[in-house]
Amino acid sequence: MGATTVQVVEVHGHRRAYVRAGSGPVLLLLHGLGCDRTTWEPVVERLAERHTVIAPDLLGHGLSDKPRADYSVGGYANGMRDLLTVLGIDKVTVVGHSFGGGVAMQFAYQFPERTERLALVASGGLGPEVTPLIRAVTTPGYHQAMGVLSLPGLRHAVRGGLGALERLPLSATRDLGEVADILESFRDPRARAAIRHVVRGVVDWRGQVVTMADRAYLTAAMPMCVVWGRDDRVIPVRHAENAARLAPAARVEVLDDAGHFPHKDHPERFAEILTDFVASTRPATYSRARWRRYLVDGPVAPPVQAEAGRAPVQPVPVARVLRLVRGA
Repeated sequence: MGATTVQVVEVHGHRRAYVRAGSGPVLLLLHGLGCDRTTWEPVVERLAERHTVIAPDLLGHGLSDKPRADYSVGGYANGMRDLLTVLGIDKVTVVGHSFGGGVAMQFAYQFPERTERLALVASGGLGPEVTPLIRAVTTPGYHQAMGVLSLPGLRHAVRGGLGALERLPLSATRDLGEVADILESFRDPRARAAIRHVVRGVVDWRGQVVTMADRAYLTAAMPMCVVWGRDDRVIPVRHAENAARLAPAARVEVLDDAGHFPHKDHPERFAEILTDFVASTRPATYSRARWRRYLVDGPVAPPVQAEAGRAPVQPVPVARVLRLVRGA
């Protein structure tokens, strides 16, 4: 994020840290679990050439406060709405990485009138599978174990070991440097407690609990982009295929030689994808009547395949959605 100055505002009595750069259509960049605004450093300058970039530290992360508070996905979405309101920003393209993708989806669902587009980066909420390292946060001994790992000598040894493994020419060890950074943040017991509250709200011993599957049809009139790394070991790349099935109109990009942080593995390509996505799509416009029709119709069935030489049969709700997408 270079020379961009970290700014702080107070919302509901809690400090919220963020950076702001550039001018133009607004991109709200939401980081993942245990990360902070610095995860976007490799792409902020490129994106700020054509956009206003807002990259906050979510509550419980980075330089933002870490109170005993609401760390639900909905709570985070509310917090982002209120931060944008304080900053005088009305509408955004919301971009979420990993857990931040879940927050981005929730934001788009709760506040469609403020969401122009939705971009998901190796996002949670698209399937149950997730690395055992995250599921381990829900276990009873997590807080104590992380406290031991955070002791100075052991922490430095673990960080050094993970860094050495990351340098190996193996896709399986690609993201271990990021894991080391997350463990470093766990020095603060308040951060460990916040992470535990976050994970318990979205993951259990079987994997991810929160999903967009039952509400994906609501994205039919909102431009959506999905970016994934082919070598992701945190959330499997096949979840990008889930996104394509749930939202057939979405743009899906899978980057080779990239892991769970494709925006860091290929920053130029990522910035190019996001910039083109914004430039080539119309911002969604909110219509209360249309939103109601979506909710009344419910999930839309896919087209029925017809016999050779005959046009496919479209259920009525699909035809209605197509008309709505085209602005009718």
